[in-house]
Amino acid sequence: MQKLTDTISKHVKLTNEEQVLFGTLWSAKTLEKGDYLLRNGEICRTDNYIVSGTLKAFCINADTGNEEILYFAIDEWWATDMESFRKQEPSMYNIQALEKTEILQINFHAFQNMLKQIPSLERYFRIILEGYLGALQKRIIYSHIYDAEYRYLDFLQNYPLIAAKIPQYLIASYLGISPEFLSRIRKKNKIH
Repeated sequence: MQKLTDTISKHVKLTNEEQVLFGTLWSAKTLEKGDYLLRNGEICRTDNYIVSGTLKAFCINADTGNEEILYFAIDEWWATDMESFRKQEPSMYNIQALEKTEILQINFHAFQNMLKQIPSLERYFRIILEGYLGALQKRIIYSHIYDAEYRYLDFLQNYPLIAAKIPQYLIASYLGISPEFLSRIRKKNKIH
């Protein structure tokens, strides 16, 4: 819990009373490698903060049967289908642990009550969502403007911790290229 409150305190300050209330609303959960946090068709009932570990969010391409990686989430990141969580409707994708992962969860109704009772957290979650939206916009623009090599090198520069933890075939899926093509890019740029 301390890791989450430390993360939040970088953006907003909570009173002692707010910190106590905040701490009562979250529960801890452990996912083993391969466990699903969310499956396509399920309703995302919790917002999820990663204390430690790695998750991938993905869809299955109906034409090819391949996983299409939407995002990765590591320590001190969030992993939630925001649309499903917000509307309490079925998710369009899956979230799965790539390694043993410790998370903190808050259910939808507790989350809504938390924002009413601790208004400064509205600001914190707005900041988080703005960051997520900016990264998503950048990803969309880059996928339309830049070639795969540029996107890969940008990924390595901006997400070195993820690049060090994630298998190359998943990074290739995230970038929308084949693992073989990624291997050629790595060889050309002498990346080991």
